[in-house]
Amino acid sequence: MALVTELGRKTGVSWLRYGVPPTSHAAWHLWFDDALYVLSGGAEQQLPGIEELPEPGRVEVTMRSKDNGGRLLTWVARATAVLPGDERWQPVTAALAADRLNVPDLATAPAGWARTSRVTRLEPTGELVEQPGALTDGAHLATPVPTPATTRGPLPRVLHRRVRRRPKLS
Repeated sequence: MALVTELGRKTGVSWLRYGVPPTSHAAWHLWFDDALYVLSGGAEQQLPGIEELPEPGRVEVTMRSKDNGGRLLTWVARATAVLPGDERWQPVTAALAADRLNVPDLATAPAGWARTSRVTRLEPTGELVEQPGALTDGAHLATPVPTPATTRGPLPRVLHRRVRRRPKLS
């Protein structure tokens, strides 16, 4: 449990695996009050399907090493929603606003999140799926999520480009 707490405080991104069938999503998070908090929906990061998790939902959280960026620990969390009327809402959203990069207005961010987003508390259950010395050999590769995005086509022709030629030696 100490390693979960240490990694939660030191890292800012983790991978959440949840749903049926389970899918993985990279998520920005904040460690606060002995749990991980993620903000999703609205103009914030998209975590599809996290709203449909039953209360409390089971989420596997994979965290990486700050030193080398490799997978270090996977633990099981109990996911619950933090609602605007909840006693935890104000301190959690204040901490999220302080830790969130590029917030247009710190004072009005929690009110906007109450209307359009969801704050999810991921509380460690104590169950470890992977830990140092006992990591699985699987690559954890996932098929990309289908998207309507396409490539933009060929690059435009560049005018007045300098042509590099070999110098004449004679």
